[in-house]
Amino acid sequence: MMQAFPECYLSDAMRNMGEYMEFGYEAAAVEPDVCVSFLVISGYASAWENGDPRVLSGMSGTELFQRAAERCGFQVDEREALVRYDTEAYYWSGYMLAYYQWITMEHFSTIAQDLRISDLTRLYPALHTASEEKALASISELIRKRRMMSRLQAYRKGLGLSQRELAELAGVNLRTLQQYEIGDKDIRRASAEKVVALSRVLCCKPEELLA
Repeated sequence: MMQAFPECYLSDAMRNMGEYMEFGYEAAAVEPDVCVSFLVISGYASAWENGDPRVLSGMSGTELFQRAAERCGFQVDEREALVRYDTEAYYWSGYMLAYYQWITMEHFSTIAQDLRISDLTRLYPALHTASEEKALASISELIRKRRMMSRLQAYRKGLGLSQRELAELAGVNLRTLQQYEIGDKDIRRASAEKVVALSRVLCCKPEELLA
């Protein structure tokens, strides 16, 4: 499957999303994850995902934020775009969010379920001078762990089991189970016996816990 828009639009799109996020948080004082919600609820995320050039590069990130916010009923005072010579954490977060979306072709609403802008700002000190590909790999791994964690939790909660109950039934240390669920430990590195024991209690295939 091909990306929704050609790579020639990508740089502009990434810069605009960086400006969108930075302006939303630092000029309009809107929490970063709410900025993402504005994009989704307003319908501009869908237009972006479908490669609408009017959204990708036809307006600045500041204009995009103002229009998205207004569609969501948030009044934005007229302000000039922020002008900086060095980008900072929120700009980089929006920049990489746009890159991740273009590479994966996931909906912004889907990405937001597993990735917070605060996750990206924490990665900023170590990765903002790295290549986009290296930063993307770290972001992708973070999301993969979150989704793996959510799957284990979903199976457990679907059966109405507490963590303690699951740990006892599967013969797995409670703390270890908790670490699998929050991503502190990678369940793919667990012993086969543990994975099989968990899958039996959760009524799923072992590979479903490792996907």
